[in-house]
Amino acid sequence: MVLTTAPKPAVSLSGVTKIFPVPFQRRSVVAVRDLNLEVAPGQIYGLLGPNGSGKSTTLKIILGLVTPTRGRSQIFGRTSDQVASRESVGFLPESPYFYKFLTGTETLRFYGKLCGLRGAALKNRIEEMLALVGLTKARDRRLGGYSKGMLQRIGLAQALIQEPALLVLDEPTAGVDPAGAREIRDLILELKTRGITVLLSSHLLGQVQEICDRVGILANGILVREGALGELLGVENQMQFVLENARPDLIEAIDDLAKKSGARVIERGRPQTSLEQLFLEATEAPDENAHE
Repeated sequence: MVLTTAPKPAVSLSGVTKIFPVPFQRRSVVAVRDLNLEVAPGQIYGLLGPNGSGKSTTLKIILGLVTPTRGRSQIFGRTSDQVASRESVGFLPESPYFYKFLTGTETLRFYGKLCGLRGAALKNRIEEMLALVGLTKARDRRLGGYSKGMLQRIGLAQALIQEPALLVLDEPTAGVDPAGAREIRDLILELKTRGITVLLSSHLLGQVQEICDRVGILANGILVREGALGELLGVENQMQFVLENARPDLIEAIDDLAKKSGARVIERGRPQTSLEQLFLEATEAPDENAHE
């Protein structure tokens, strides 16, 4: 008998609380409160919340940039305060800074060397990443001449240069026009097909609804909603049917007449609200003392 162990979560937060003291004042701010969260390998997970909800603090805790006051954060079973936990992580911040005098190729070479790549392996990886993000033709152009969308794409390329298992994206389409945002969305979906886990924070709820498998909504540092997107968006106490070959009288008594008439129920489930509506309901009445 062969025993198999379940894969470790890509991200695991257990009882995480972060309290920031307020300088020169005898008070503190609770940025994140008793947060329990898991992201399974291979998922696209959306972390949502209004400004000051604790999203950025949560991402920083996961990346080991901020130490939680209480609780534990792990990446693939390694605690986030271990340098080794970040070897399998790529990160694109909301407003990445790049050396504008470098070309796209030079930028990826710089970050590749920081990650320990050299020689033919580095050269091949640069070629692969430029092709993946659609910047092969702009490889020799200085970043100072890149558009906002191109900068975000070169940012994605640098975050992927060391072949991470987990990609953390903070507002990956911030300031990008609709066409550029669509390209980045398609890139994220492509990464999922490659087995890469994606954890993203975004204010673009329509985009999140299109690509995420699960979402968590933070408000005042508390996780107020979490789960599979389809389950969260289902409208309670309602059911909808999609019928094929149904006669008009079938509408009056769907279940009974469907069996008698031979009509086939193609789809059955709760009608869904929008992610925007769920977000607004979950985060109403914000706390003025919240901190991100």
